[in-house]
Amino acid sequence: MSKKVKVGLALGSGAARGWAHIGVIQQLLALDIEPDIICGSSIGSLVGAAYVAGNINKLEEWVSQLDKLKTARYFTINRSLSGFVNKERFRHFLDEYVVSADLMIEKLDKPFATVATDLNTGREIWNMKGKVMESVMSSISLPGLFPAIKHDDRWLIDGGLVNPVPVSVCRALGADVVIAVNLNSDIVGKHFRAESPEKLKEKENKNKPDNPSLTDRFTTMVADYTVNLFNNGDDKDEAPDLMEAIAASINITQDRITRSRMAGDPPEIILSPRLSHIGILEFYRGTEAIEEGKASVDRHKRDFDYFLN
Repeated sequence: MSKKVKVGLALGSGAARGWAHIGVIQQLLALDIEPDIICGSSIGSLVGAAYVAGNINKLEEWVSQLDKLKTARYFTINRSLSGFVNKERFRHFLDEYVVSADLMIEKLDKPFATVATDLNTGREIWNMKGKVMESVMSSISLPGLFPAIKHDDRWLIDGGLVNPVPVSVCRALGADVVIAVNLNSDIVGKHFRAESPEKLKEKENKNKPDNPSLTDRFTTMVADYTVNLFNNGDDKDEAPDLMEAIAASINITQDRITRSRMAGDPPEIILSPRLSHIGILEFYRGTEAIEEGKASVDRHKRDFDYFLN
């Protein structure tokens, strides 16, 4: 009798594009392909945790109901300027729709790991034990959006900075065949949608205090960005604002790192959902991302037959 092939699923980083992972998992299961090992980086860790905790359908239902206003409620700013995400509200979301606060990685039915980055040393950290929620929080802590997370006496930030698609972690946990989901394959240089001068002027004057503090200016910027995400306009010569520049920088960095890591440790199957039309914080476009995740699986049916049968 031939040995059963262990299938690893490496879920990559990509912020709002990460909802595509939900569609990938659902479509794999529809094809009777059940991953044995789940590893995630950044948003991939969140969706992966929902799957191993048995909450993937519950998460999809929540994502499908998101709109711009509901998305904006998760963004705020504190006086320390440590991050834009409302951490307590985000933890409540994780506990209700992703994984309970007390669930331990060691108690899961499948091997599971998340990737984070040590803020002090820059080293890649694999979270393979302890609380699932804490491992997700550390993996998804994108600088500028989340504050760094203290985990096992280290300050950790987003895993996408060192290993955006954790193929190597799947291998280390015993995967024979790795299915990698790369959310960043077609995004560099494609996400800008400049706003018209009229729109920019309107935003500048909207609720503008007489003598705005630094915090007031950042709060206005984040509110504008999250409520009016990527509005279309005609002036393509307008310089990108701070949040757009940060988004583009993250896109470039993760694209280059992903290419390098996969060249050194290529997966057997690479799924590349076409998501360049979805901005880094457009979490309210989850239904589009989920459907494209499913489509990316369907485009590789022959690969699944070759490697898994």
